[in-house]
Amino acid sequence: MNRAVSLAILAGGILLTIFGVVASKSFSSDISRFFTGSPTDKVIWMLVGGVVAIIIGLVGLLRGSKGN
Repeated sequence: MNRAVSLAILAGGILLTIFGVVASKSFSSDISRFFTGSPTDKVIWMLVGGVVAIIIGLVGLLRGSKGN
């Protein structure tokens, strides 16, 4: 995987995780948490997607540095 692509995936994962954390503190997530005990599905998917993208980006960067 190209180093630039890995960096872009890593940056996207970090942004997605940040947006997920911010969304988890929103009013709609508070209402959902009050009635169901868990945040909205959107928040969960943003956090999971962000973490997965961070892992993929880091693996791509570490693999790229070993080959050079």
